[in-house]
Amino acid sequence: MNRVPDDAENAHSSSVESCPSLRDVHSINPAQLMARIESYEGREKKGISDVRRTFCLFVTFDLLFVTLLWIIELNVKGGIETTLEKEVLQYDYSSSYFDIFLLAVFRFKVLILAYAMCRLRHWWAIAFTTAVTSAFLLAKVIISQLFSQGAFGYVLPIISFILAWIETWFLDFKVLPQEAEEENSKLLLFPSVTAVGYIQLHTTWQKNASFSYSRTLKSCGKIIHMVLLWCLAWS
Repeated sequence: MNRVPDDAENAHSSSVESCPSLRDVHSINPAQLMARIESYEGREKKGISDVRRTFCLFVTFDLLFVTLLWIIELNVKGGIETTLEKEVLQYDYSSSYFDIFLLAVFRFKVLILAYAMCRLRHWWAIAFTTAVTSAFLLAKVIISQLFSQGAFGYVLPIISFILAWIETWFLDFKVLPQEAEEENSKLLLFPSVTAVGYIQLHTTWQKNASFSYSRTLKSCGKIIHMVLLWCLAWS
C-alpha cells in the first residue's frame, strides 16, 4: 500500500540530489569565473582561435615553401625567364613542375576559404584537398619523367605530399578537438556563472531590504517620540 508514496519520495530525493547544493555554489570563486569569462570574451573578439590561426599560418607556409622550391628549380635549369616560358607556356605534364605549384595554390585557396574565412568546423574540405593532392602526385610520379631531371624530381613531389598530410593531421587532431573542448568548457561555465550571479543578486537584495527596513523603523521611532513629546506638552 505504501509503494506509491515511497516511489514519489525516492524520485523527490533523487531530484534533490541531482541539483547542485547551495554550499557547492558558494564554493565557486567568482574571481576565477570572471577571469575565465574575460578569456572567452577575448577569444570571441579575436574572431579566430589561436590553434586555427596556427593552422592557417602553416597552410601559408606550404604555399610559400613550394613556391620557393619551384623558383630554385627554375634557376637551376638555366634562368627563370627561359625555364618559366618552357614550363608554363609550353607546359608538358611529364617534365614540368608548374602543376605542382598550382596544386599548392589550390590547397591554399580552398583551406583558407574554408577554415579562415568561413571558419568551417568539419574535415571535409581538407579531406578533399589531401585526396586531390595525393592522387595527382601519385599519377605524376608514375606517368611523368621527373626522376630523370635531378634532385628536384624527388624533392617537390615528396615535399608537397608530406605538407598536405601534415595539414590534415594538424586539423583533425589539434584544431577541431581543441576548439570542441573549448566550446564544451564554455557551455559548462554558464550554469556556474548563473548560480553565482543569482547568489550575488540575492545577497544584494537582502542587504538593501534590511537597510530599508532599519530606516523605516528609525522613522517610525522618531514619529512615535515626537507624538509622545507632544502629548506630554499638552498634558
